[in-house]
Amino acid sequence: MKLTFLGTGTSQGIPVIACQCPVCLSSDSRDKRLRTAALIEADGINIAIDAGPDFRQQMLTAGVKSLDAILVTHEHRDHIAGIDDVRAFNWVLKRPMDIWAEERVQDALRAEFAYIFAEMKYPGVPEVNLHSIDGYPFDVHGHKIIPIRAYHHKLPVYGFRIGDLTYITDANFISEEEKEKIYGTKYLVINALRMQKHLSHFSLPEVLRLVAELSPKRAYITHVSHQMGLYKDIAVGLPDNVCFAYDGLTIDF
Repeated sequence: MKLTFLGTGTSQGIPVIACQCPVCLSSDSRDKRLRTAALIEADGINIAIDAGPDFRQQMLTAGVKSLDAILVTHEHRDHIAGIDDVRAFNWVLKRPMDIWAEERVQDALRAEFAYIFAEMKYPGVPEVNLHSIDGYPFDVHGHKIIPIRAYHHKLPVYGFRIGDLTYITDANFISEEEKEKIYGTKYLVINALRMQKHLSHFSLPEVLRLVAELSPKRAYITHVSHQMGLYKDIAVGLPDNVCFAYDGLTIDF
């Protein structure tokens, strides 16, 4: 299996429009972060995690020719705003896109993209099949997905374990019961917004404590804001098994 980080950034923090901060002015490609999303490739099956505003650009940059399903962590726009662009895959693959999300998130999708779910559809609108996540493991084209409940402040979100990989973003609390699903993970992807404590995201010190507790072989930090600083600076001094992910990074698991 292979995971590609399509995006490792966030809308949180310093805005990039006309910004003169060191991160925006950096020439290091690792500081150029699109909104957080990932692609899992396994046995000819491609599964995306989230489809935010940068979804189209991310698919083109990664050269994705076929997409079989999208797993949605939660309903915030930086994770669902690109759903309209599945129409390109509808056209090429001649089938609806399978989207997995919990019922609350499905309701948000129906409200946000009412034209997709209208009884009388406008020609050419995206075609999707919604599948429910209810907290129990589910199968996506032959691959077992274990949902992991986390909290984004008070908002329930889902992370996902697929084999030796666990992927969690936009969270700042994971219960002991849900951590049991993570133990034994070799590769952990986890969000850390900035150095300082935040209302709804893990900070870097909090994530490092969590990584020490869960003890994966390797941990990758995603959903990083400009407030974290330059990649070359923040990558220094991390534990040997922890690194900051960056857009385009690929790992085999």
